[in-house]
Amino acid sequence: MNFIDKAIITAISGKGGDGVVAFRREAHVPKGGPSGGDGGRGGSIVFLATNSLSTLLDLKYHREYRARPGENGMAKKMHGANAADLIVKVPVGTCIYNNISGKLLADLTEDNQQAVIAKGGRGGRGNARYATSKNPAPTICERGEPGIELELRVELKLLADVGLVGFPSVGKSTLLSVVTKAKPEIADYHFTTIVPNLGVVQVKDGRSFVMADLPGLIEGASQGKGLGYTFLRHIERCRVIVHIIDMSGSEGRDPYEDYLTINNELKSYHYHLMERPQIIVANKMDLDNAQENLEEFQKKVGEDIKIYPLIAPIHEGIDALLYAIADTLKTAPYYSIEEDEQEDSVLYTYEEDDAKAFEIMNEGNGVFTVTGDKIERIVQMASLNTDDGFKNFAIKMRNYGVDDALRAAGAVDGNIIRILDFEFEFMN
Repeated sequence: MNFIDKAIITAISGKGGDGVVAFRREAHVPKGGPSGGDGGRGGSIVFLATNSLSTLLDLKYHREYRARPGENGMAKKMHGANAADLIVKVPVGTCIYNNISGKLLADLTEDNQQAVIAKGGRGGRGNARYATSKNPAPTICERGEPGIELELRVELKLLADVGLVGFPSVGKSTLLSVVTKAKPEIADYHFTTIVPNLGVVQVKDGRSFVMADLPGLIEGASQGKGLGYTFLRHIERCRVIVHIIDMSGSEGRDPYEDYLTINNELKSYHYHLMERPQIIVANKMDLDNAQENLEEFQKKVGEDIKIYPLIAPIHEGIDALLYAIADTLKTAPYYSIEEDEQEDSVLYTYEEDDAKAFEIMNEGNGVFTVTGDKIERIVQMASLNTDDGFKNFAIKMRNYGVDDALRAAGAVDGNIIRILDFEFEFMN
């Protein structure tokens, strides 16, 4: 199966069902009495995290998710059926962003965790709801509230306790294959690992943790060079970083320069990676010059920094390293993606107060355009084919202050007011 860890999709929640105008047919009741029922709620787009998935492959090839609309109301005050929510299953560890604003909408880190990303539209009210003592037979109803359309960026960020970092071909995949049952591809060329690999490590004293072998890092990875973004996205959740260095310098690089370069890339990334505990591993200690390089490396980083020598293929140094990782995990804090996002990034819920105030633009020639989420939603839900319906719409416009704002903007009797595709004449 292809490993897909990022996808751009469109999510469209369902429109609410329309309310209806209907009357009972009974003697001695004015016009039979109103009996129009309410429309049903539109379906919401709900993301569900599950351990049964490990990739975003489905989202890569299915780009649009559209929930069903609610059913219209019916006579005899019958309520239209609510539409079922559309459940989108994603792997545990998935983050969902608004691709336009960049806001984090949900971070799904537990099995069966759900997040309502696009709420279904409210059903419109039938004329039975508008009956009053002054107007016992109203001809007013509402159309269903429109659904919400969002462009989403969905990213999978692996839930691993420990992340292996280092230049390509320093032995990350070899270490993972030795300490777990994972079988990553291992070869003597760069970027053998092009997707992250996970494995569960069992320490001899019974403790266990999840380790991730992440794609090789190079200079400039924090700006996207090489496989940088692929690498860095998956280390964001790791609580401990294991920095593996080819201490033999077998590819002509200086081990200390490798150490500084990798740490500089971690520092450049915005998820505070350098604040996390880091364990340094001196790998390939069986090769020429490795011991001399280790001694020189220790002098440069300081004697107070513990370095773990390792010959991974023959398991030399493995136990000491695993005990050190398990001990570090005891006190290592958990990191939330949501905490590292912008301060105004929250789990998404669409509330009426989120809608922006209206704006008025003078188009010239006596034409004014009114825009704004609340006002546009009123027009979309208004039933304007009856006198009662239009009167109710005019009252709402006045209550929201649109009339006064139009006068202040210079509107006079006879001017054309345009809201979406609806036009009407302004009257004082």
